[in-house]
Amino acid sequence: MNERRAAQQFIETSKLLGVDFVPVAVKAVEKAETPKAVTKSASGKSAGEKQALLDALHKRHDQECPHCTAASSHTQTVFGEGNPDARLMFVGEAPGAEEDKVGRPFVGRSGQLLEKIIVAMGLSREEVFIANVLKSRPPNNATPTSDEASKCGPYLLEQIKIIEPEVIVTLGKPAAQLVLESKEAMGRMRGHWYEYGGVPVMPTFHPAYLLRAYTPENRAMVWSDMQLVMERLGMGSSSG
Repeated sequence: MNERRAAQQFIETSKLLGVDFVPVAVKAVEKAETPKAVTKSASGKSAGEKQALLDALHKRHDQECPHCTAASSHTQTVFGEGNPDARLMFVGEAPGAEEDKVGRPFVGRSGQLLEKIIVAMGLSREEVFIANVLKSRPPNNATPTSDEASKCGPYLLEQIKIIEPEVIVTLGKPAAQLVLESKEAMGRMRGHWYEYGGVPVMPTFHPAYLLRAYTPENRAMVWSDMQLVMERLGMGSSSG
């Protein structure tokens, strides 16, 4: 992708997000598209080894999860998908109707908005890993309860340990509260760095919230959070 096309992409996506600035470091897109040098993860496991562990965890979850094996409002579990060796991991709340139908996370309207945000960061969906606190759809797409999260959440935490991301972005209050073991309100958490097992965590609003409250102010706050993530990952900084 040349610089002119990359710059135009950032401009258009920034408009969609309701912000009136574009990242200065446009070459962050080119960096993301250039194959990275092979590096060892902290555990020394390759992407293939991590994928095998994720597959085994997926199977074990579907057999024994105390929440999902007892739940009856879903047609299939939605375990998560993406690069098993991802530098960046997004964690949402629970699958919705579209996700339940196809067995993939974030494929409905919220997923479309999340993908626009990922592209605006100079990445692709295939380069990150996306998962949810709950692996099965709650009745009527309800917000996960603390009891549900405590039963299904440990499998998410195992996913994080396997993937070893450099940064985690939690989407919405249930995800942030589970990963960070916090009871703070979403508005107080977003925009601030936290840590889980030595991994920096950036809580931000869930895309579904943005769709309900689609104001320039809310979109600008999320984009500001993502700029901090980009800087932490060494993808360049932004200015407005």
